[in-house]
Amino acid sequence: MRVQMNSPACFREVRKEAMRRNELFPQEIVAVATGTPSHVFLTNPSVQYIYRYLTRFVVDSCQRYFRRQPADLQILDWGCGKGHVTLLLRELGVEPVSCDLVNEKDDSSFGQATPLIEQFGIKVVPLKDDVELPFPDASFDAVIGMGVLEHVKDDAGSLCEIHRVLRPNGLFFCFFLPSALSWTQRTVRLQGNYYHDRLYLKRKVSAMLRTQKFQILDFWRRQVFPKNEVRYVFPRIWDRLDQFLSERTPLGLLATNMEFVARKEE
Repeated sequence: MRVQMNSPACFREVRKEAMRRNELFPQEIVAVATGTPSHVFLTNPSVQYIYRYLTRFVVDSCQRYFRRQPADLQILDWGCGKGHVTLLLRELGVEPVSCDLVNEKDDSSFGQATPLIEQFGIKVVPLKDDVELPFPDASFDAVIGMGVLEHVKDDAGSLCEIHRVLRPNGLFFCFFLPSALSWTQRTVRLQGNYYHDRLYLKRKVSAMLRTQKFQILDFWRRQVFPKNEVRYVFPRIWDRLDQFLSERTPLGLLATNMEFVARKEE
């Protein structure tokens, strides 16, 4: 039985509530991340705040939408990478399934140092293909992709697979999707960095989701200011300013990320 939480306004309110919470980032994660160069970004308070509020938003949204406690939710951390999202979900009472592609890239769980995964005993389901998922139909209430969709070889095919493994009316949370209008994305490309080989426009995202039978329930832009490489004094104030500019001014069109929640339709 789902609560009637189907409008953008409902999810937006849950998101705003998550942003207002002043929750501390787990120091156990920080302690492990400090000793590994590829994980040092997790020691940045601005970055910590983003991951903390996004995972809180996911759990609170699912809890209200499905009317079940976190421990009873089946959530897939798709492309879990370093494992920190899985750990943050665990801390909020969810026991997610974590998976990642088996390759030698430094953003895969299988191609980089993974001290968090090892120390906290995270079981990562290996993916032999970056589109096909080794799970039965209708396995999950929700799927989370944090910076994943833009890296798969076939984004439409991956959305089709996510649709398949979601239960009826299941939710797909997509975060860190790089915007084609972003000033930061354009800047790094001018420097020769093509880590994101695909950038997205909202109309392309909307069309792709409609084709794969998803309905967007909430959509927003985020991160006018760069985050990973900058350590701000009073990071919460900067983030509130960032959100204001992203949502209330034309500067939002230049934000780094587009993010959304979409519901599986039959």
